[in-house]
Amino acid sequence: MSKLTALVEAKLFQNFLIAVILFNAVTLGLETTQFGKNNAALLHKIDFVILMIFTLELLLKLIVYRLKFFKSGWNIFDFVIVAISWAPSTGALSVLRAFRILRVLRLFSVVPQMRRVIGALGHSLPGMASVIGVLGIVFYVSAVLTTKLFGQHPDPNMQEWFGSIGASAYTLFQVMTLESWSMGIVRPTMELFPQSWLFFVPFIIITSFAVLNLFIGIIVDAMQVMHEEEQGKPDQVLATKEDILRVEEKLNELLKSKNR
Repeated sequence: MSKLTALVEAKLFQNFLIAVILFNAVTLGLETTQFGKNNAALLHKIDFVILMIFTLELLLKLIVYRLKFFKSGWNIFDFVIVAISWAPSTGALSVLRAFRILRVLRLFSVVPQMRRVIGALGHSLPGMASVIGVLGIVFYVSAVLTTKLFGQHPDPNMQEWFGSIGASAYTLFQVMTLESWSMGIVRPTMELFPQSWLFFVPFIIITSFAVLNLFIGIIVDAMQVMHEEEQGKPDQVLATKEDILRVEEKLNELLKSKNR
């Protein structure tokens, strides 16, 4: 059992899995090309060998960790992806075969740096929810405002862009992403409403720049907190060991004093 544990946790074994995942990403991509159509049988055999490697890896981990295997979210993630890959190529479940490309996402569970990034995204969700709430309020207020200001005009473009709250929200989302916002939306609007820039400029500054920077700041802060926690773990372990040694010394002194 100790040899299996050493094998599963070995750096060489992890690097081998990374190489297999990357190679699998290439072969799955080739299936969509003319080369893949001409060599479908070969790619199918390669895919089967790769699936067997992933399955063997999971079996080894199940043998080593047993029920503890399912205590890790990453292990469950790997298990589900490999299970989907075993879906039959015909019948009602054949559509699941298209999700084999999800195997590439296993890099998130194998590469520690990627796990850290995904973990930071998870830790940042509460803060991001607050920012999304603020952004939603800004969008709703802006959508109602633009519908009343610009949507009443008979111009076809104004009706298409700002004719309803839903249309206004979609148009404002396009403006926020800076996709053809100037020549496509703002300038045509300014031809009918010359002072409309007084709305669009602050809206872009608030949504495109301020809110985006808030998202980035929250994620960076979460990554920094996780990094500090990881850096602090060894110190905490050492401190615990030192405390145990001190307690043992005191107990030995007490026992010696009683024997005297």
